[in-house]
Amino acid sequence: MSGYSNRFTFACLPRTERGQPIVLGEDPKGENFLYCHGNSVVIRNLDSPQYSEIYTQHSTQVNVAKYSPSRFYIASADKSGKVRIWDTVNKEHILKNEFQPISGPIKDLAWSSDNQRIVVVGEGREKFGHVFLADTGTSNGDITGQTRPINTVDFKPSRPFRIVTGSEDNTAAVYEGPPFKFKATKNEHTRYCQVVRYSPDGNYWASGGFDGKIFLYDGKDSELKGELSGHTGGVYGLAWDGSGRKLLSASGDKTCRLWDIETQRCITTFNMGTQVEDQQVGCLWSGQHLISVSLSGFINYLDINNPDTPKLIIKGHNKPITAMDLSSDKKTIYTGGSDGTVTAWDPESGNNQRIGGSGHGAQIIQIKGTNTGVASIGFDDTLRGVDGGSGEYTGPAQPLSAQPRALDIKGDLTVTATLKSLVLQRGGNLMFEEKVEFEPSSVNYSTSLAHLAVGEAGGNLLRIYSVQEGGLDLVKEIQLTGAVQDLMYSPDQKYLVAADSNRKVSVYTAGSYEKPHKQEWGFHTAKVNCVAWAPNSIYVASGGLDCSIIIWSMDLPDKHCIMRNAHDQSQITRVSWLDNSSLVSTGQDGNTKIWNITWPN
Repeated sequence: MSGYSNRFTFACLPRTERGQPIVLGEDPKGENFLYCHGNSVVIRNLDSPQYSEIYTQHSTQVNVAKYSPSRFYIASADKSGKVRIWDTVNKEHILKNEFQPISGPIKDLAWSSDNQRIVVVGEGREKFGHVFLADTGTSNGDITGQTRPINTVDFKPSRPFRIVTGSEDNTAAVYEGPPFKFKATKNEHTRYCQVVRYSPDGNYWASGGFDGKIFLYDGKDSELKGELSGHTGGVYGLAWDGSGRKLLSASGDKTCRLWDIETQRCITTFNMGTQVEDQQVGCLWSGQHLISVSLSGFINYLDINNPDTPKLIIKGHNKPITAMDLSSDKKTIYTGGSDGTVTAWDPESGNNQRIGGSGHGAQIIQIKGTNTGVASIGFDDTLRGVDGGSGEYTGPAQPLSAQPRALDIKGDLTVTATLKSLVLQRGGNLMFEEKVEFEPSSVNYSTSLAHLAVGEAGGNLLRIYSVQEGGLDLVKEIQLTGAVQDLMYSPDQKYLVAADSNRKVSVYTAGSYEKPHKQEWGFHTAKVNCVAWAPNSIYVASGGLDCSIIIWSMDLPDKHCIMRNAHDQSQITRVSWLDNSSLVSTGQDGNTKIWNITWPN
């Protein structure tokens, strides 16, 4: 039986926005943490971040997700005001309930310690927050008394229950219940109150605001206990340690600080950098892990013993991945995003590094492996090289005469297709540039035949050229059923596979360009974006707009294996084989996935 399983998901980073806090969800068991990206909730392993799960059942942007204290459920809330409560036990994450407590974006939520109540706050049209029973959705109190949208909320983890909220009217408010009623406001902040959090024992709660101040209150009667001062930028995140004696804060001044509650002093300052992207927009303290999120989306594992250097920085993409290829030894995966960033991944550990130096600064169109690293083309109309050893862009950018559309590199030959021409270089020197009357969409070169296959974006023609030293000779034109999206010669140079916009994957014998079998490979339900051959030249993987990957076999052309929703609710942008049983895929969702593929012998 043919089959597949997901080995790793190198998840997208949190989607950040300047001036907006990121809410991280803590796992009561300390195994995972939660964050949101677009329509997805990412459940990521704390010890091994290459293991993650993506929940994609929201129809609009998700802002917050939190585990219930029992850990059996997660509640996630979105921009439309919907709250979904789903289980953590089943792989399918079965939906328990869906409610609409307010009619606008929900910014934060909290569970009561008995798992029975949920409070949500945000920007509703009639009200800014609501408390309801998790089982039935029945109201359990009103969140009223603040005049502007509410940014943050927390539930006192011990009885008597209390709720605290922080609002854009600069106040923090206290509610008593159940049923919950407004008790008092706290007016210490002079700017927006961005975060409120109770200590695990319920003895204290703290609030942080845009004014850079953190105030400490008694957990029961909310009497002011003191001020933690030191941040020079807005406070976006607060997280208590398990004992309730220490507090971690994340700030727009590009630092995180560790506070001792007894003395009300800062005991450690974590300097996170000097760039705007190094602003800290959220934090979490789970067991021994202290985590912060930078404005760049990077997730930092802080080191108390070495505050200026995090133990680990999880990098990656928080925008769609538009390009991907492997290094020549297949030991590194390179992914490029719509924001112009390129990331190098270790496929075994998930460790990654952002490529440094002066990059494209615009969307990456394609990446191709070279003998020394990779080369990339981007919307800045240049071709650039990356040195795999140093992880940096090398040499000056090579300007192209028009916007590039496709790239192929074989040995010392580089072929670039632009909107107007095909450019061939050998050893970095221009051989020739041939103008074309059509818009190329994809190129691939056969080393044994010296044939160049060129796909057309606007029409259905696939053109085969013979490459001479002085130019190109048209050998054959092949009519496909739709516009050519991607094409590739097999590693043994015997076949050429092409994907088109009419859901078809077509294979041809290289040289004669006849069909090697009568089977029509047409099981995608939408445009096929990309194709790739396995090293054995037997298996083909294709990825489509239909969120699915299909594995085909030249040995058994009438059989195929459909990986439905390989990237749930996201089209597949690239596929590549690490070996004959391991496939890498990237999607519009910013995730990179590695799959185990099995095929009957």
